[in-house]
Amino acid sequence: MIPFSTFTLDNGLRVIVHEDPTVQIAVMNILYDVGSRDERPDKTGFAHLFEHLMFGGSGNVPNFDEPLQLVGGENNAFTNTDITNYYLTVPASNLETGFWLESDRMLSLSFDPQVLEVQRKVVVEEFKQRYLNQPYGDVWLKLRPLAYTTHPYQWATIGKEISHIEQATQQDVKDFFFTHYIPSNAILVVAGHVTLSQVKRLTEKWFGPIPSGKKPIRQLPVEPVQTAKRKLSVQANVPASALYKSYHMSGRFTNDFYISDLLNDILSRGHSSRLYNKLVKEKEIFSSISSFTMGTIDPGMLVISGRVKEGIDLESAEAEINNVLSSLVADGLDAKELQKVKNQAQTTMEFEKVEVINRAMNLAFATLSGDTDLINKETNLIESVTQDDIIRVATSLFTEQNSSALYYHAEP
Repeated sequence: MIPFSTFTLDNGLRVIVHEDPTVQIAVMNILYDVGSRDERPDKTGFAHLFEHLMFGGSGNVPNFDEPLQLVGGENNAFTNTDITNYYLTVPASNLETGFWLESDRMLSLSFDPQVLEVQRKVVVEEFKQRYLNQPYGDVWLKLRPLAYTTHPYQWATIGKEISHIEQATQQDVKDFFFTHYIPSNAILVVAGHVTLSQVKRLTEKWFGPIPSGKKPIRQLPVEPVQTAKRKLSVQANVPASALYKSYHMSGRFTNDFYISDLLNDILSRGHSSRLYNKLVKEKEIFSSISSFTMGTIDPGMLVISGRVKEGIDLESAEAEINNVLSSLVADGLDAKELQKVKNQAQTTMEFEKVEVINRAMNLAFATLSGDTDLINKETNLIESVTQDDIIRVATSLFTEQNSSALYYHAEP
């Protein structure tokens, strides 16, 4: 169990405190309830751009990293489809430095035009290096719009295209900041060698005066139920041909997510998993194969991907994957196989809890569900999954009309 206390400031900032006197550090994690799904279709990549801009200085702090490093701290951030998350670690005695820095950049960025130009170039270069100029880098730029026709998950967190970032204006940046980077749209977790009374005092002092802003009302288009298989073939200079096949699945905060996640582990977690055992070891069709669940808040995807051995065509490889899935649905699984993946999942969760920073991040994300205590309930939710649950979800997911296939051919 991870103990925690909660309170909310008058400006709407939700605060979670996790006391752990066995460590000598303090962690601050600020989750902003904004990701790439909140962008306009003609202005994508902004959530990720802001992850960079927030390190470019704020109203009273021209350099974010320098004062943090002077007190022995470190920090980082990440953006995905649903959230933007900032975190820092400091010696517990220097916690107030973290409050000063994080509150100042929530209050106001510097909006220095030079900072925008620098970070714009950084993001554009990242787009080129990671998505355009490396083998298989553009897979998600192609698979997402194939699988999603309506929901903003149809574009990657980096954005649809470079031009959206290249054309971002100072006014665009200000509008995005004052819409999403406000106390009422944020969750603050303070964890480690701290006390509830200490955190309350520091939060009121540093974050209390910040205007709440108006929390945006999210009205995203719902992705229609897919009724026919979608396919796309591309050719590129890559080491081997690869297959990417996605299936629509439930969102992160539903009970079916845990079933889908265990189903995914049955398929591809470890060398004894069904896909690896059958298609890599036994039939030697794929040189590598894996699958994963996106874990997105809105309905996401379970994706199976693999690189085929030379001389194997992708349609035949896909048929072999379908056979493995059909066998699971038709023949079921025994209690031992299900218990194995449950044990693996629970062990992973326990290892994650060792680091204070992971506890802080998971508390913030659980709070986003509306129930912070979800962090303590997940073990039981996993354990409660039955063999019938697995087959029910597999039967629903693994239909051709619910699938999208990207055939990524290596140039001859």
